[in-house]
Amino acid sequence: MTRRLTDHSVLTFDCYGTLIDWETGIWDAFQPLLVENPPTGLERDALITAFNHLEAEQQCAAPTMSYPTVLECVHRALAEDLELKTSPMLDHAFGASVPSWPAFPDSADSLSFLSGHFGLVILSNVDRAGFAASNTLLGVEFDAVYTAEDIGSYKPDPSNFEYLIEHVESDLGYGKSDILHTAQGIRHDQIPARAIGLANAWIDRTRLSETGMAGLPATDHLFFSMAEMAAAVKTEVASR
Repeated sequence: MTRRLTDHSVLTFDCYGTLIDWETGIWDAFQPLLVENPPTGLERDALITAFNHLEAEQQCAAPTMSYPTVLECVHRALAEDLELKTSPMLDHAFGASVPSWPAFPDSADSLSFLSGHFGLVILSNVDRAGFAASNTLLGVEFDAVYTAEDIGSYKPDPSNFEYLIEHVESDLGYGKSDILHTAQGIRHDQIPARAIGLANAWIDRTRLSETGMAGLPATDHLFFSMAEMAAAVKTEVASR
């Protein structure tokens, strides 16, 4: 039987896609390349799909590469695939774009509320400096932050989740059963979290769960926003 949200002591978060609107960030950061090239008719969804594919390839091929360098490589590869003219300056600017990616409107208030009831932990595929910049938009102090830079691999590698479980215990004193992994992403977070036996909450911001798509992992909790999750916690707390 699925446990209540408040039966857990720690919420571990993916950041980008869950708390930070990385798709808008990527699309905005890609605009300088489009300005430098003739009209392409490229649509946002097509760009995000292509970005996801190339990012996964790059992270798998170079698991210890810093995330800004991953982004530089992906920008260059995207330009080549789309037959667009890029430059080292444009590639570097894209690689340095994480601090400009916006937070979702409900993230800061939701985290502020949740911090009164849970320990909050980040498990992210970016580097420490990139997350530190994003954290200024989120407005809370996380109890722990674990990045790909710390771990030496990128999600969905199981090592990242093993590291999370081990360090939540050693750093914060909570066991695996105390953790509720909270994320939007399927491939990077929900599937590997479920595979390693973590309880999971899906923040389904794109309402993918309503499409009838096959192969979606089981989830203990489903919400369409962070605000909805915070409201559910508030209801549980009030009912005690």
